This record gives sequence, structure tokens and C-alpha cells, in this order.
Amino acid sequence: MSTVPTLPGITSQMVDTPRLKQHVLFSGPESGTPVLFLHGNASSATYWEEIMLKLPEGFRGIAPDLRGYGDTEDKLVDATRGMGDWIDDLAALLDALKIEKTHVIGHSMGGTIVFGLVGSLSGRVLSGTVVNPGSIYGFGGSKDLDGTPCYDDFAGSGGGVVNPDFPKLMAAGDRSSDNPQASPRVVMNSFYWKPPFVPAREEDLLSSLMTEKVGEQKYPGDFVASGNWPNVAPGNFGPINAISPKYVGDSVKNFLGAATKPFILWVRGDSDMIVSDSSFFDLGTLGKLGYVPGWPGEEVYPPQPMVGQTRSLLEKYTAQGGSFEEVVIADTGHTPYVEKPDEFMAAFGKVLK
Repeated sequence: MSTVPTLPGITSQMVDTPRLKQHVLFSGPESGTPVLFLHGNASSATYWEEIMLKLPEGFRGIAPDLRGYGDTEDKLVDATRGMGDWIDDLAALLDALKIEKTHVIGHSMGGTIVFGLVGSLSGRVLSGTVVNPGSIYGFGGSKDLDGTPCYDDFAGSGGGVVNPDFPKLMAAGDRSSDNPQASPRVVMNSFYWKPPFVPAREEDLLSSLMTEKVGEQKYPGDFVASGNWPNVAPGNFGPINAISPKYVGDSVKNFLGAATKPFILWVRGDSDMIVSDSSFFDLGTLGKLGYVPGWPGEEVYPPQPMVGQTRSLLEKYTAQGGSFEEVVIADTGHTPYVEKPDEFMAAFGKVLK
């Protein structure tokens, strides 16, 4: 059923919900305490399999392919709702599986969705773990610890900032390393983990990356021209527009004001180049380094302090009655649970006890 081969001990199933048919990977006993795993962009549930198999006895791993990814029914992401489509999809999945409460763990974009779930479904979240999460203030186009937009039209975020060759090569199923800037294999091995690390399941993880749905309204999504540097602003469809600061809405307010505030574990690799205060995927960083001409300068468009924004958010969460712990895994990049799974489980396992 799964396009990508699964490890022994992982089962694959299509789950019907009123919103869409969701492809879900499972591990552990059906009666076990549920742990919901959320993947990031340009990946799928496949990335979580090793960790699902390392769950303590008595836990059930549940890893859906999110809308727009993997083998889940191909329906558009309405970016104007921010994380809303994914949150509603996940609530429908939990209902279909008759799960009232669950631990939730999310990587990268999936980590941002965890913040959204705490804000929208806090009573159903036993704990939240975020791994190198995208900022709740959106990816790109903001500055300072409170996520102030660089421009009123949120220029520098959304579908227009993606290197167009990358989704083209994904859609073509290109497994080569021919394009040093855009080949999916090169991007994965350069940025998903810290080189020279290469995972044992490199081929399966590359296949997983390329299951993302590609198109003008999918990935990377649409965009509009802007008079502000770098001359593109967010459109209305697709995951990259959905995580633009334009559509953050009440996410911050809802997270900080959640009636039930579960413990949040924040795990990050110390060498992440995707989510950092100087991200190589942020136009502020690239402009400052001279890679994108016309940069308007530090005052107008500084590198987004992604890690600083998350720390500031979680400190506010604590001040309002929540709690969190930050764990940094040395010598790892954007995906520490793939790079150092045992060290990752040492931290994550404590949350499940």
C-alpha cells in the first residue's frame, strides 16, 4: 500500500475520514498509548519509521502522510487557513481511529503543526515534541523575536522563494546528483543531515522526499509579484504558502492561551542549516551573504531569528503556565532523530514515561 517500502514491524493503511483518505503508518499494539508523528516538508511518514520502532513497550506509533504528501489522497492545501487544513485533517484522523488523547511529535513543518494542535486541540495533546520546528511566526519574511513582518505584503515568503528547479526535478523523479543546487539527493544529503553523514535508508528517504505533490497549487505553490525585495509575495495554495507569516492568524495567541498546556520538548540539531538564526533557506540570510542581489539591509530585512523566535515563544508559554525543555544534539543537522536515533530517544523516551 505504501509507495515507499516499509521496515519490518511497520504496517501501512489507508484511513477514510470525512475530509480525505489518509495514508498512515503504524507500529506497536492497537491498544497502546498513541503517539502521533508528523513529518516535515519534502518528506513523508517514512522518515519516522526507525523512531516508531524504538517506542517503549505499550505505545502505538501513528504516522500519517500529511495533506499534499506521500500516499494520502491528493487534495489541495488552502494556504489562506495557515495550518488549518492539517489541523482539521489530524483531528478527523484521531476521530476515525477513536483516539481521544495522544502524544504528538513533529519535525520541521510538522513541529509548527504541533504548536497549532496545542492551540486548537490542547485537551487532546498529552505532550508535544518539536524537532527543529519551523517558527510559529512563519518561514521567511519576518524579523525580531516577535515575528514582526519585514513588509506588509510578507514579501520573501511563500511559494515564490523556492528554487523552481527543485520541484521540477522532484516531479521528474530525478535521483541523480547532477544539479548541485537543486537535485533532490544533493539537497537532502547537504541539508537534511550534517555531512558527511549518509543514512542507511538513503534511497527510501529520497523516494519519500519525492512523494510530495508538485504543482502550481501544490508544491511550491503560487505566488504574486511584489514591489518589495525580493519581489515575490505569498499566494493562496500549497504548503509553503501555508507556512508564510501572512497566514499565521491567531496561532500564537491560541498556543499561548491554550486551556490545557502540555509539556513541550524541543529538540534540535546544533548544525541545522534549514531552521536556524542564519538559515540558508531564508532570503534575509542569502541577501546578507550577497547571494540574492538588492538586499535592503539588516534594518529592513535581517535574517529571520528562527531559533530565537521559538525560544521566546516557549519562554512566554512557560510564563503563562506551560513548561518546556530544550535539548540540543551535537554534530547533527536538521534531522537529528535520523542522524543520532539513540541519543534522540534518550530525550524523547523521558516524555513518554
